[in-house]
Amino acid sequence: MTDGETKVFRLAYVPGVTPAKWVNIWSERMPDVPITLATVAAAEAVGLLRDGGADAGFVRLPVDRDGLSVIPLYVETTVVVVPKDHAVAAVDEVSAADLADEEVLHPLDDTIEWTVRPGLPAFTRPATTAEAIELVAAGAGLLLVPQSLARLHHRRDLTYRPVSDAPQSQVALAWPTDATTDLVEDFIGIVRGRTVNSSRGRTPASPAEKPAQRQPQKPAKNRSGRRAVAADRKRKGHRPR
Repeated sequence: MTDGETKVFRLAYVPGVTPAKWVNIWSERMPDVPITLATVAAAEAVGLLRDGGADAGFVRLPVDRDGLSVIPLYVETTVVVVPKDHAVAAVDEVSAADLADEEVLHPLDDTIEWTVRPGLPAFTRPATTAEAIELVAAGAGLLLVPQSLARLHHRRDLTYRPVSDAPQSQVALAWPTDATTDLVEDFIGIVRGRTVNSSRGRTPASPAEKPAQRQPQKPAKNRSGRRAVAADRKRKGHRPR
């Protein structure tokens, strides 16, 4: 985006995503184009992009893709957040069936696509994951979230374990299709791991042809068909008897 005469790239990201490695590469490659960051709730990320509030953003799938270009990036393990003294804390991982008798909180900002939610419905639906974490700490239920959110809301009195058969959350890069600027292309290249000399997804120019390698010349043949011997080469003489 252009702010007066100064170009600025605006990047949004949902909680749990850590864009630092991509931002650092951007700062190294594009020192004349500042990058600004904005954390946005998962449910509001698409609206921000459509309204022009950011040039691109890291979102959690699924999202309404109408008018957006989306590149899926990585999938996160789903974990259950429990008090440290809970029985689940004594094992390495659990299955959904292991939580059948547990009250499980379902915050309104949950981004995991559930066919059947494990456990029993808790007495309330908190508005946010942060509020749900507080309820877990108070002993009001358990919470299933992508692992990055469990780390984001880490507390000393809580821990988490992977849920082996739970649906997983996927993080993606999204931007308005009709606003695919050169800066957006540059950021896509960084996220995809392209080097600084790589093209930005456009058809690359034909590489310069390498000069033909010079073939070693073969010695000329004399009239008899035998290869001529170099003039300076010493001929072998007869050994004296």
